[in-house]
Amino acid sequence: MPPKFDPNEIKVVCLRVVGGEVGATSSLAPKIGPLGLSPKKVGDDIAKATTEWKGLRITVKLTIQNRQAQISVVPSASALIIKALKEPPRDRKKVKNISHSGNITMDNVLEVARIMKDRSMSKDFTGTVKEILGTAQSVGCRVDGKHPHDVIDEINDGEYDIPDA
Repeated sequence: MPPKFDPNEIKVVCLRVVGGEVGATSSLAPKIGPLGLSPKKVGDDIAKATTEWKGLRITVKLTIQNRQAQISVVPSASALIIKALKEPPRDRKKVKNISHSGNITMDNVLEVARIMKDRSMSKDFTGTVKEILGTAQSVGCRVDGKHPHDVIDEINDGEYDIPDA
């Protein structure tokens, strides 16, 4: 027999969803069904909470207490960079293998680095900025018209002055 349900217990469930879309309830059901929540209702709430991230894969953190789900969006570095590119939302089913060949400013990179600072593995802010530039390189965009790795080399040589967060 399962243990008695504790109303004050807090459960945390992390999911990767596509922003602005109602995910398949079949993938939600095994995760949140045993906690006494309706997968359809939670799916609608997630779609509502992620409307500004439309078309991007995003991590969503569900904090469940007393059979109520609090939804918080935990954006990844790549999602923040793609959002900074200000590309129009795409239809996942029609447009495949998109290349993000846009250009972002160094201010955008610093802004993303400030958001990601607490989740970064780096001990100082310069390292966090380099992590974001590496992500920008893998996304395929440019920073101030330059290749992101060239900007990393400039930071290493001391040509770029990175302010403290």
